[in-house]
Amino acid sequence: MSSRREFLKKAAITGGAAVGTAALGSAHIYAQEPRKITWRLQTYAGPALAEHVIKPSIDAFNKAANGEMEIQLYFADQLVPTGELFRAMQRGTIDAVQSDDDSIAAPVDISVFGGYFPFASRYSLDIPVLFEQYGLNEIWAEAYGEVRGVTWLGAGAWDPCNFATVQPIHKLDDLKGKRIFTFPTAGRFLSRFGVVPVTVPWEDVEVAVQTGELDGIAWCGITEDYTVGWADVTNYFLTNNISGAWCGSYFANEEKWNAVPEHLKTLFKLCIDSSNYYRQHWYWGGEAQLRVEGTKMQLTTIPEAEWATVEAEALKFWDEIAKTSQRCARVVDIFKKYNALMAKAGTPYRCA
Repeated sequence: MSSRREFLKKAAITGGAAVGTAALGSAHIYAQEPRKITWRLQTYAGPALAEHVIKPSIDAFNKAANGEMEIQLYFADQLVPTGELFRAMQRGTIDAVQSDDDSIAAPVDISVFGGYFPFASRYSLDIPVLFEQYGLNEIWAEAYGEVRGVTWLGAGAWDPCNFATVQPIHKLDDLKGKRIFTFPTAGRFLSRFGVVPVTVPWEDVEVAVQTGELDGIAWCGITEDYTVGWADVTNYFLTNNISGAWCGSYFANEEKWNAVPEHLKTLFKLCIDSSNYYRQHWYWGGEAQLRVEGTKMQLTTIPEAEWATVEAEALKFWDEIAKTSQRCARVVDIFKKYNALMAKAGTPYRCA
C-alpha cells in the first residue's frame, strides 16, 4: 500500500512538472513569436507605371519575407501628394518612398540632382556608375545623414527625358510658350528656352493634355508615354533629350528602418537592386523598339547644331548650381570629370 502511495505521489510530482514544463514551453514559444512588420510605401508612379518600376520587386520582397514583413504599395498621390512625401515620411505617416529627391522636396542641397539634372547622364548605366564608382553614394549618405527622421537607401536609373507634345517641335523656337508637365529642376532649366513648367497631379496629366491645360510632357521617354497612355493624347515625340536617365531613390522612415531585422534589411536592399536591374532592360529595349515600331507618335528632331546650344546652356546651369553649396560643387565636379572621361573613351560610351 505504501509502495502504491509512493508511486502515485511520484507520478503526480512528475506529471505536474511535465505539465509545468509544457506550459512554460508554450509560454516561451508564444513570447518569442515575432510580430509581423507592415509598411506603407508610396511611389511617385501611377498604377500603370508602377507595374514596372516597383511592383515586381515589392511582390518579390513580400513573398521572400515569408510572413515576417509586408510592404503595402501605394501609387502617386494616393495617400500623400508627391510634393509632401518627404515630410510625411519624416512624421511616420508613411514608412517608405520611391521617388526622385527633387519631386518630394527633400530638404537637402543635393535634391536638385534628383530626377533630371540636364545632361549629367547620357545613358541609364551612367547613374549606377556615378554612385558606385565616383562617390555619389557617399555624398548622398552624407547629405541625408544630416536630416532627422529619414534614411536614404540608395539610388537607381530610370528612362531619358524627352518631349511628348500635341504640336510638332522642329526647332528651339517651337518650345516657346509651351505649357509642359515636367520635374522641378528640369522645368527651371527648360524655362530658359521659353518652356512654361506646369505642375499637376500625375493622374491628371492625360486629361490636362486633352483639355489644353498642357501642351506636352517632358517627364519621361517613349516607353512610359506608351505605358501610361500619354501616347494616346500627344502626337509627337522629340528624339532630343535633356537627360539620358532619371535619377531616383528609395527612402525609409528612420525609426521604422532601424526596427527592421538585419536579414530583412538585406532582403529589401536586394529587391531594390532587382528593381534597378528590371528598369535597365525594360527602358533600354522599350525606347528602341517604340521609336522604330511604335505607331502612335511621330518622331521629330531638332538639328544637332541647334541642340548643341542647349547642351552649352546646361554647363552654365551646372556652374550656377555649383555655387549654391560646397557639396553641390563636389557633385558638379564629379559630373564634369565623369563626362570628360566618357568623351575621351569614345564609342560606345559617348558618340561623336
